[in-house]
Amino acid sequence: MEYIRITSIDDPLFTKMHNLMKSIFPPEEVLAFDLWREPLQDPDIRVFVAVHEGEVVGATEYRYVKPLNVAMTDFTIIGKPGLGIGRFLYKNRERDLDQLAAEAGIPMLGMFAEIYDPYQSNDHAFGGVAPMNPIVRREVLSHLGYQRLDFPYVHPSWGNDGESVEGLDFCFMPMDEQTTTLPGQLIVDFLSWYYAVLPNKPQAWLDMVDQLKQTPEVALRPL
Repeated sequence: MEYIRITSIDDPLFTKMHNLMKSIFPPEEVLAFDLWREPLQDPDIRVFVAVHEGEVVGATEYRYVKPLNVAMTDFTIIGKPGLGIGRFLYKNRERDLDQLAAEAGIPMLGMFAEIYDPYQSNDHAFGGVAPMNPIVRREVLSHLGYQRLDFPYVHPSWGNDGESVEGLDFCFMPMDEQTTTLPGQLIVDFLSWYYAVLPNKPQAWLDMVDQLKQTPEVALRPL
């Protein structure tokens, strides 16, 4: 299996990855094909695919935000069971982030992730691929060390239609396991940077950010 970075929508592997995304995720979670052109050229956005026998069988997108000393897992896709894709993507991503942090000369604070809460809603079949079931994914991420940030979370739809998306938790995996809180301002700074590409922010998201600005520390809770 190969771990290959995608930097252009003109790469045939990107078309395969985008088709895989559409077969797995609900429509509001998939950025339109053409809107990927600029993000893929951003050095902070790292998109890799797992290629097995010429086909894209998995993918991961993540970011290392040097000014904030954090990373973010945007998504991890496991297209087929029984190939060890999840472990393959995780270990390659870990090595890449370790290298980026070493080059920056600052140990990373940790990594954010949006995680579906199937106990709020389990309507998404995620393409019928068993490893992508929200309950499975949530337990795997909990095992890795992710914890839920204790505030009501919404995010803007990637359709850029001004709608809010609920049913997720915003989570963080601290590198220091003794960490029990995260500064509210750090969360605000990250989310403002992360969603800058979407100009149509829903009012619910704006209200959430305003509340976080007034919260010195946000507790980390078990998933």
